[in-house]
Amino acid sequence: MGGMSGPHVIRGSVSLPEAELMWRFSRSSGPGGQHVNTSDSKVELSFDLAKTEALPAVWKQRALERLAGRLVDGVVTVRSSEHRSQWRNREAAAVRLTALLAEATAPPPRP
Repeated sequence: MGGMSGPHVIRGSVSLPEAELMWRFSRSSGPGGQHVNTSDSKVELSFDLAKTEALPAVWKQRALERLAGRLVDGVVTVRSSEHRSQWRNREAAAVRLTALLAEATAPPPRP
């Protein structure tokens, strides 16, 4: 399989820089037979929302407020372990994080 299907576009021309994504891999629990016990297929993807300069300031502020309950020291983390393959879990985690940030940075609805 090829590399990651980046860039991870949040909206318009704004995307997550690969260099700012922190990946962690571990063994997954659950179905998958023996394969799942021998490969690091579970993925955790973290992004330092508080320190990033990749987002416009107003988006960053909005996301920090909306995701306050999910942040640990300004870092947002998503996990994926539903697939047997680490690559597919990486893709799923990246899609999740991108969608989460797209929602968190969206302008508020007009009254």
